[in-house]
Amino acid sequence: MTGFRNKGLGPTRRTALTLIGAGALVAGGIASARAAVDDDEVLTEAKVLRDPDTPVAGNPNGDITIVEWSDYNCPYCRKLEPELRQVIQDDGKVRLVLKDWPILGPVSITAARIALAAKFQDKYHQAHDAMMGVSSRLTEPRINELLAGVGVDMDRLKRDLTERAKDIDSVLKRNNDQAEAFGFRGTPSFIVGKYRVPGVLTMAEFEQVIADARKAKMN
Repeated sequence: MTGFRNKGLGPTRRTALTLIGAGALVAGGIASARAAVDDDEVLTEAKVLRDPDTPVAGNPNGDITIVEWSDYNCPYCRKLEPELRQVIQDDGKVRLVLKDWPILGPVSITAARIALAAKFQDKYHQAHDAMMGVSSRLTEPRINELLAGVGVDMDRLKRDLTERAKDIDSVLKRNNDQAEAFGFRGTPSFIVGKYRVPGVLTMAEFEQVIADARKAKMN
């Protein structure tokens, strides 16, 4: 299976970019991608951009935020990861919010829960990078091997998976609710500033969207 739940979607280019809510920001939150009242509750700025339980990379004080929904078994996500990180590093003023969205089966759910459990010992980014850095489909034994290899305390991880299960599952539910409210149909999917980006971009296209997002922010 590919990273997209509907195989016809394919890689998306700038022609498919849409401004969220025609580019408007509602008071206290991002405008809903659809008209439903429930979406207005799900897609607030605080919940999408500033969820304290969601890991952040890049510049935490950046002037533009990219929100990425990804799955550890998604080949598109893995291919894009080093390119996106390079763009963010080169720019220096981008904040990256990492939303685990496990949509490709039970092992994807296991991987996402384990990554979020690793956050409780400040090892989320090590776990994330280790699982995104492989080329083959993940299995639970392989996940455990990868995480042990980057210094995750596996005994503590098992405890946190059990004791913090409600917290972990709550994060995954919020991530899923947001992705569905935005109308995303597969991974990876992004919000870049005010832009909704449902698919894969090249490095040059990401640079252009970031520039467009900065211009939109000024207006």
